[in-house]
Amino acid sequence: MAKKKSSNTQTSNSDSLAAEQQDRVKSIIRILKKIFPKAECALYHKSAFQLLVATILSAQCTDERVNKSTPELFLKYPDPATLAASSQADIERIVRPLGFFRNKATNIRGMAQGLIDRFDGEIPQDIEQLVSLPGVGRKTASVVLGTWFGIPSGVVVDTHVRRITNLLGLATSQNPEIIERNLMQIVAKSEWINFSHRLIHHGRQTCIARRPKCSACALLKFCPRTGLEAIADS
Repeated sequence: MAKKKSSNTQTSNSDSLAAEQQDRVKSIIRILKKIFPKAECALYHKSAFQLLVATILSAQCTDERVNKSTPELFLKYPDPATLAASSQADIERIVRPLGFFRNKATNIRGMAQGLIDRFDGEIPQDIEQLVSLPGVGRKTASVVLGTWFGIPSGVVVDTHVRRITNLLGLATSQNPEIIERNLMQIVAKSEWINFSHRLIHHGRQTCIARRPKCSACALLKFCPRTGLEAIADS
């Protein structure tokens, strides 16, 4: 009987913590909506295909750098057919400034060929089909499905989202998959897409990794980061 009582107590505490986290994230979302009413992906694109290419290229690279290379890439190779028929050398030349250029060139050409061979050149609107393509992980697939198709397949966890959710006490892990699972439990599904976009914008404008503008942060009262108490009380 004692063990059963202990189990019930643990369940009750867990439910209480989850409810507290949900209330906390609702308040954070309300503030982010006021700051960033238009939540948009920063990667330049004019089609689902271009967004998929740009997102693959953004791995371990800033969106700003990607946006400098993709105009030439998309002008020469605007669709899966032209990219699949491209030469490895030319794609490597274009994406060279983005780092890991050989792998990225191989991945986007392989992805384009996969679209031609298996999906008639169309971007599949299913996360499992998307991640079966070369270079497409869950985060990339979620970006494309959410941003272009409006399909909430998960919460995109990039470096900004990982860092800020830990600062705000919404996550206690550095593993993107674990963070995503936790956020999917406390963030309403209708907010999955824009929550990530808004946190990314907040990370670029205010909660900057190396020089955070804490005194100007609208989310400061939700941030338990050590050493910020004096700023929050001022």
